This record gives sequence, C-alpha cells and structure tokens, in this order.
Amino acid sequence: MKMTGAQILCEGLVKEGVEVIFGLPGGAVIPLYDTLLQYPQLRHILVRHEQGAAHAADGYARATGKVGICFATSGPGATNLVTGIANAFLDSVPVVAVTGQVASHFIGKDAFQETDITGITLPVTKHNYLVLDVNSLAGVVKQAFHLARTGRPGPVLIDIPRDVFLEQTEFNYPDTVDLPGYKPTLQGHPTQIKKVARAISEAKRPLLIAGRGVTISGAYAELKWLAETAQIPVVTTLLGVGCFPESHILNYGMAGMHGTAYANMAIDHADLVMAMGMRFDDRVTSKISAFAPHAHIVHIDIDPAEIGKNVRVDVPIVGDVRMVLQEINKLVTTNRHVGWLEELETWRKEHPMLGIRDADGLLPQYVIRQIYEATRGEAIIATGVGQHQMWAAQHYYYDKPNALLSSGGLGTMGFGLPAAMGAKIGYPDKPVWCIDGDGSFQMTIQELATIVQEQAAVKIAIINNGYLGMVRQWQELFYKQRYVATPISCPDFVKIAESYCFPGLRVQHKEEVVPAIEQAMAHPGPFLIDFKVDPEENVYPMVPPGAALAEILEDPKKKVKPISDSTRLPVSNI
Repeated sequence: MKMTGAQILCEGLVKEGVEVIFGLPGGAVIPLYDTLLQYPQLRHILVRHEQGAAHAADGYARATGKVGICFATSGPGATNLVTGIANAFLDSVPVVAVTGQVASHFIGKDAFQETDITGITLPVTKHNYLVLDVNSLAGVVKQAFHLARTGRPGPVLIDIPRDVFLEQTEFNYPDTVDLPGYKPTLQGHPTQIKKVARAISEAKRPLLIAGRGVTISGAYAELKWLAETAQIPVVTTLLGVGCFPESHILNYGMAGMHGTAYANMAIDHADLVMAMGMRFDDRVTSKISAFAPHAHIVHIDIDPAEIGKNVRVDVPIVGDVRMVLQEINKLVTTNRHVGWLEELETWRKEHPMLGIRDADGLLPQYVIRQIYEATRGEAIIATGVGQHQMWAAQHYYYDKPNALLSSGGLGTMGFGLPAAMGAKIGYPDKPVWCIDGDGSFQMTIQELATIVQEQAAVKIAIINNGYLGMVRQWQELFYKQRYVATPISCPDFVKIAESYCFPGLRVQHKEEVVPAIEQAMAHPGPFLIDFKVDPEENVYPMVPPGAALAEILEDPKKKVKPISDSTRLPVSNI
C-alpha cells in the first residue's frame, strides 16, 4: 500500500507505541500536521515554545519510561529544540525529535527558515538523520526508536524535508533493525565480575554509589539485595535519587557538591567504591585528585566511553547495571560491616542536615518538607535549576524511582514546568508538583497556557526569593557579595495564574504554608503558590569549587537535632 512520507512517519510512531507528541507547527511540517488528522490515536500537545516541547517529551520519558516525542518546524523551530535535546543527551533520556526541513532542492541555498539542524545537533544527539529519500523513511524511524531506547538511552533527531513528507512510496515497516556498528554490551565480563565479588568480600569500608543507570536498567531489587546482604551503605547522585529508598537505613543520601556531609565523608573514607550507572561528573567528584583517596574503584556502566574518563578505575565493567548486579549477587555472601556502619551513623548524628531550623522568615526547606508531608511522598516532583532544585532533592524524600525529574548534566533553567507537564500527561492520575525558582520559572512560563489547554492538573510551587539564587549564593561566598545581575524582578505570579484562568495564592508566613498546599491539592486543576521565602537563604551543605569532598561547608546558622530515626527502616528489616 502506498503512503506519503507523513503517513509513513505516523504509522511508524503508532507501531512504536507512541501515544503523545509535543510540538508546534510551522511551514515545513504543515503536511505532517495535516496528516495527524488521520491518526486520532496520536495525541498532539500544542506547546507555546519548542523548548517546552523538548522538555515536556523529556519529562514524559523520565516519568513513564517510554520514548518521548517532539515535533518542530525548520529553522528557528528546530533550533529552539536544541537546549532540550542537549538536556536529554546529558541525562540519558530517550527522546525522538522530528524536525521539518526546507524542500530538498533548497537545501544548502540559505532558503527561508533553513538551518543545518543535523549539523547543529551532532554533538548532542545519540544519532541523527537527514531523510532525503522517502523510501528510507520507515527504516529510519525504526532505527531511531531502537537507538533512543537501547544501550545508553538518548535523543535521536530525524530531519525531514517538506517534499519528502508529500512523496509517496510503498509502506513496509521493518520488523527488526540491522545496525552492525551498534551492539551495546549488556553482560559483564565474568572475570571482572569475580574480581568485584572478591573486592566486596575483602573490603572493610565498602560504599555503593548509584546513578541514573540503576533507574534506567530497573536494577532496584538487585541493588537493594546487594546492599542488605553485604551490609554496604548506599549514596546516590542527583539523578540516582529514588533508585534506592531514601527511608532505608543504609541510604546515606546524595553525594557531591550539595550532598549530605556524611555521604561525602563516606566517599572520603571508603576502601571500596562501587559506582553503578553514573559518570563521575564534577558535581559528584569535586576535586578529582582527592576523590575517594583510599578506595579501590569499581565502575559499572553500559557506555564504555564513560569508564576511566574522569576517575581512575581499578575494576571496570561494561554492561547493563541490572544484568551485571544479577551476576555479582550470585557470588556475594552475607557480611556485616558493623564498625563501618556505626562510624557512618555517628557522622549522620554529628552532621545533621535534614532538620529545619527555626527562623523569622519563611524558609524554602520548610515549604518543600510540607509538600512532602502533604503528598506523603507519593508525588512526582519536577524542578527547574538553582537553589530550589537542591532543596527539593534534599528535603523531599524519594522512596520510588522516577519521582524526581531534574536537569542534572546540563543544568537547564526552565526545565521544571514543561517537564512537570510531560509527566502529568503521562500519568494523569498521579500528583505532579513543579517546584521552581522565580528565575527558572520565567524561562518557560508560557507553558502555563499549554497546561490549561490540556487540563493538566500540575501543582506549582514557586520558591520566590527575588534573586537568581544559586548565582547570588556564589557571589556572596566567593565574590565578596558583589551581586551583579542576580537581583530579579518578578510579575505578580498570582495574577499571572489568574490571567491563565486558574487559581493562585501568595504565601509569606509559615502558618500559611500547609493550608495553601492543602488547597492546591484539593483543586481539580492546575494551581500555583507563590512562596515568598527568605531572600538570602543559602543551600548547605556545599563543597566549594576546587575543594575536596571532605572540605564540605555546613550551614553556619543551623543548630538542629538529628532527624528522628523513625523515618528510616529499623535494622531488623535488613
């Protein structure tokens, strides 16, 4: 049966299980959008900016585990996707971006709205295609989805000229993919696995570092079994948060620049560090030469390019984290590192960070903790980037994977709102909160219109301190309080919400926090709360730039009791 290129693309999307597309039409993709009328099973979400489409597809993919899809037209439409594509690339998120291109005979002639989007996105896609022959389109779509979702996931871009959307050919969708140069290694090498098992049995102060690769591979049970059986404490990266329950007694929190003091101290004192599905980026390692100075390092990752890239590795294993852990667990025996765990518990008590101090003003940490209490930890939290992002990671507790959606590698301000929208579209029955800063929120604020149009009941908490807070914090601590270009004026966010035809509240006092959150949760649609917090509150702990993890700064204002152990599983459960 003959089909147009646009029909072939849509048929391919249907065969790959696509249900939702985020996009914005334009001249080069009008034939594609006209064809969407024939495919009611493909729900199209009209965003207000293409960056929102890419971030929404990213948030949808992280929350659901499916491939996220975004459409854009040629030229500025395509280039507006680039930040979102780069964000997905650095955080290993499966996204397929489809862009329109000028007609084939205009390519290279500086036609209206022509850009070389495949050239532009080459460094930030797992692969990309310029489809000049309609006969190759079905195979390209099949390959794109295979590449996006297998191995180390990532974004794939398909650029299609306008005339290719209109050309016709026989539709034959391939059942399999033959890519001889692409064979991800899934099984770890048996000799290396034996080395790891031996290292675990001999270690006195072992530590597990879990990254996003644990979530991607679904290795939750395997990680939990290893930690409990061998009595090994676990710390996570920002993107690994939730892959090991934060309420578990063996969870010592997030490591790195704004991680817990005791997580960083554990890395500094460990004699074995077993890192899984993480890439040793600078926000986790800080000063490379001082990272885990006493430890043998095991690194398990499906991407061989990450092994040894940043940190020396004693036992490298290339493979899928879940499959590798399954084999390691067969060789691991019960152990008890009583002295090591007692030392860690002492540090946890001596360096408390989860308690919230009393203050005259409204503290952002208190706001986030109350959102946690109100949602009972069952919400999906999407954040922008800045201080609020770190507070959301620290003070909302995540016992389930894919519950914290945050831009890790690229640190993209503006990610939070469209990502929350994507998550809510993917899980309409789950509570979804966007925790954002007043600066980050304004970068993609136009997606409020999309949220209203699609009746996505996203709850929005703006941590409004009147600054670009994270930059201001650095200026305070390292630039003698020279606040250059960080004070930021804001609109009346409550009136903004009302202008988009949904309710909002302003909260300035501690006693107003819980009633506002409860009102937001009771409302059936979107709801915005503008929390006017202490303008000069800083994120602690913090490892200064260029310092070792052990040189962590703790909050000089904070004198609190350790968090009650009642929030953690009793030792008898291990």
